[in-house]
Amino acid sequence: MGRNRALRPIILTISLTLLSALAAAERATDRVQIGRPIVVQAGEKAGDVVCVACSIRVRGQAAGDVVAVAGSIALESGAQVGGDSVAVGGSIRLEGDARVAGDAVAVAGWVHRDPEAVIRGDVTSVGGPGWMLPLLLAPFLLIGAIVALIIWLVQRKRQPVPGMAYPAGTPMTRS
Repeated sequence: MGRNRALRPIILTISLTLLSALAAAERATDRVQIGRPIVVQAGEKAGDVVCVACSIRVRGQAAGDVVAVAGSIALESGAQVGGDSVAVGGSIRLEGDARVAGDAVAVAGWVHRDPEAVIRGDVTSVGGPGWMLPLLLAPFLLIGAIVALIIWLVQRKRQPVPGMAYPAGTPMTRS
C-alpha cells in the first residue's frame, strides 16, 4: 500500500506532462504568416490560421479561426473552418460546398459565397474598400483643423505695428 502512494505523484506528473505535450502538439498546427500567403492544402488540417498583409487559401480544414488582416480569404470547395473567418481590409470567398462553422466577417471588403456554401454563424460585410478611406483620413482632418485653429488664434492676437510717424511739426514740402 505504501508503494502505491509513492507512485501516485510520479504517475500524476507523467500524466500531466503527456497532456501538456498533447496540448502543445495541438497548438503546433496553428499557422501565422506576415507578408507571405498561407495555403492549407486538401487533406491537410490546421488550427488557427492568421495572415497579416497577405491572403489565405483553404483547401483542407482549419479547426480554429481563419483571420486575414490586409488580405483576403478564399475557401475552396470542400474546405472547412471550425471557427470564424474574418478579413479586415479584404474579402471572403466561399466556393462550392465550403463550410464555416462560425461567423464570416469582412471589414472593408465583401463576403461572396456560392449557393452550396454553408455559414453557420452570422454573415457581416462592412462596406467595400472606399469605406476605410474616411476612417483613415479622419485623424488627419482633425489634426489639420487643430493646426488651423492655432494659426488663426495666433494671427488674431498679433497687433499691427504702427507706421512711422512724422517728427513733431508738419511734413516738409518743397517750394
